[in-house]
Amino acid sequence: MKKVIVFTTGGTIAMKYDEEKGGLVPAVSGEDLAAAVPGLSEVAEVEVREFSNVASCNMTPQLMFRLSRAIEKALDEEDAAGAVVTHGTDTLEETAYMLDLLHGSEKPICVVGAMRGASDTSADGPANIWCAVKVASSDEARGKGVFAVLNNTIHAAREVRKTHSANCATFESPWWGPVGYCDEDRVVFRRAPVGRRVFHPAELTARVDVIQAQSGIGRNYIDFAVRDGANGIVVEGFGRGNIPPAMEEGISDAVKAGVAVVISTRAFAGRPYESYAYPGSVGDSKRHGAVRGGELSAAKTRLKLMVILSEHPELARMPSDLEKLMDD
Repeated sequence: MKKVIVFTTGGTIAMKYDEEKGGLVPAVSGEDLAAAVPGLSEVAEVEVREFSNVASCNMTPQLMFRLSRAIEKALDEEDAAGAVVTHGTDTLEETAYMLDLLHGSEKPICVVGAMRGASDTSADGPANIWCAVKVASSDEARGKGVFAVLNNTIHAAREVRKTHSANCATFESPWWGPVGYCDEDRVVFRRAPVGRRVFHPAELTARVDVIQAQSGIGRNYIDFAVRDGANGIVVEGFGRGNIPPAMEEGISDAVKAGVAVVISTRAFAGRPYESYAYPGSVGDSKRHGAVRGGELSAAKTRLKLMVILSEHPELARMPSDLEKLMDD
């Protein structure tokens, strides 16, 4: 029987209702989670390693990086077939993508969460864990990177988004759809994730801020990020990536100061592009030194830029080379 290592980090999947506090609080250990899943021992040999027990809004890029290191070390063990990470859903897509950026092994990693606490009626955590372990131990998942596995569906880490604040079917891959699903007897893949690129920073050293374009705003937030020590800035633009023209001089000065500026889009699908030539367009932003991001959300664009600048800080002053990595 194959062995899957389960790393627990906390989140709703590991919470129970506390009457005194009037809400869900961390309360369930990794061993408790594994024991609560009927039939799990028939899917794979499961070894639980507790990494943390925090709400996912408390996750940080540094914690994600440390988690990656722990998982990659564990997957070097010959008898480990794959890994599962139990995680809160608020930042699940970010942790999954960070792990994907750093994951060079053929062995799969599945990040799993729940929308209902362990003490709630019809908790979805046990079924989600069962599916995640099944995927992580499957031959079909090898070489495909990191997945988010919830509600019986398998999503590529770079594509998945949380789309509803409370519904159990919240995780979707807008425009593309899931890569597969977990059935009772087997794991089914209908397409392979594409566009994966793995990086190898020694440490996560770069700081990157996200600034959302809003109608009528100027350069103030950009100036603050530069003064406060950001190494990179992701500007989340409208539709095709266009922004208010008053932000442009701030971008220009940030780039001159050695800060990388990447344009993303707030749309759920598509990529920024210089389709227009008016002030505030992506073409205008590029003339001021910014580079285009790709199809990633602003949150994931931030993580990618953070990883790239940690490994290659010189790319902050090499926009054409940086854009080749960001717009993929």
